[in-house]
Amino acid sequence: MDVVLPCLDEAAALPAVLASLPPGHRAIVVDNGSTDGSPEVAASCGALVVREPARGYGSAVHAGLLAATSDVVGFADADGSLDLGELPGMAALLDGADLVVGRRKPVRAGVWPWHARAGNAVISSLLRRRGLDVHDIAPLRVCRREALLELDVRDRAFGYPLELLVRAAAAGWRVREVDVAYRPRAAGTRSKVSGSVRGTLRAARDMAGVLR
Repeated sequence: MDVVLPCLDEAAALPAVLASLPPGHRAIVVDNGSTDGSPEVAASCGALVVREPARGYGSAVHAGLLAATSDVVGFADADGSLDLGELPGMAALLDGADLVVGRRKPVRAGVWPWHARAGNAVISSLLRRRGLDVHDIAPLRVCRREALLELDVRDRAFGYPLELLVRAAAAGWRVREVDVAYRPRAAGTRSKVSGSVRGTLRAARDMAGVLR
């Protein structure tokens, strides 16, 4: 499986993240304009590095999807907060699902800031009203490459993961949600979304645009 890791200034996290990749999996690190040497660190750890100059989470994810060649593709944050060892088990569930997403379960208090949890809860509740039984706007997910390309997700900012779920529901995809561990980010890194109220509000704006 190819695993797409959008990256913006994650040099401190990348060595441990890439070392945790299960055997037989290839890391595709999509650098989105880092200034801390992230691309060089990723390359030295054996990852395929793709440079995406157009800023935005969705831009980085889409560039990684285009670079992937495996039938099944995984997606995860590159900050060390997610356990890449969960990906093979998630991929195994694709026999009965079209998309498998992770529902984050913090390993201890304070890992997931209140403002990020609140925003996520509101958006996911709106999805459940639309008939999609999910509780998280999943940063850890697995699906088939060709099917995702055909889904034609167009948002190139923070609204990408939400648009993916909205389009999946509209297309009648079988979406399976599983619990995954959510850990503290690697020291020296900072979330572009949950790291500040401003970042959370920016993500909420992008997601509100998707829902409209």
